[in-house]
Amino acid sequence: MDTNLLKVFVTVAKVNSISSAAKQLGFTQSNVTLRIKQLEKNLGYSLFHRTNRGVVLSNEGEKLYPYAIEIIKKVEEVQIHMRNIDYQEMLKIGSTQSNATIRLIPIMEKLNKDFNDMKIELEINSTLNLVKELLDYKIDIAFINGKPKHKDLEILNTFEDEIYYIEPKDKKPQNSVLVYRDTCAYCLYLQEYVKENKSEEFKTIALQNYELMLGSVKAGYGVTLLSKSIVEKYGYLNKVKLTKINTPLDTHLVCRKDYMPIISDYLRKIRL
Repeated sequence: MDTNLLKVFVTVAKVNSISSAAKQLGFTQSNVTLRIKQLEKNLGYSLFHRTNRGVVLSNEGEKLYPYAIEIIKKVEEVQIHMRNIDYQEMLKIGSTQSNATIRLIPIMEKLNKDFNDMKIELEINSTLNLVKELLDYKIDIAFINGKPKHKDLEILNTFEDEIYYIEPKDKKPQNSVLVYRDTCAYCLYLQEYVKENKSEEFKTIALQNYELMLGSVKAGYGVTLLSKSIVEKYGYLNKVKLTKINTPLDTHLVCRKDYMPIISDYLRKIRL
């Protein structure tokens, strides 16, 4: 129900006059009459009786009046509350597994220190799924791999990642690409990279465990693509062969352009 129509209805009911209500509202008399008729059409009842001295509420109008007052009051309370929110009460964060592994905990520690009353919800997913969650307003921000291409998304911050093609150090690998998920950005890039640089057929295997992926590469069961920070975290820098990828796959912190977090300025400046 349109609260603007209810405001017109309440004003007319208080002064018992279309013309007086029009003056109070700054509308023309015909505009007020049109809005009352629109409300009556929506409800299916006549709300006023016309008399020589103005208008009076019908039985249906008298029933509506207290509800209209309450609805208008509640809407105004909500508007005041929303205008006066000066802190982020809840932040729904999405992150890829790779970002969660190397930098999500330090960021959450910073948020907890600087906004200790703010509640946080986490969603760990692939870049493709996180973008969909953002566009559907299910999360507020997301750490995704690669620069977003969707026109409705805005980059708040960028974190550089050194990405490496990883293969066994001293043996020929099996024709398998080992990935965390078959929908992650690393997987899609790795598949294209292998197609362009290797002549053999290959299959994709999702393991959902970075240590298992690196151990499998070391043993010769396939190749993978990972941030150097992850390889270092699991102690494999000197156990596998690393070839740096020149195409940037940095982590971008993004949000919807029309749904900016209240702490967006803080998120733009955060550094690790």
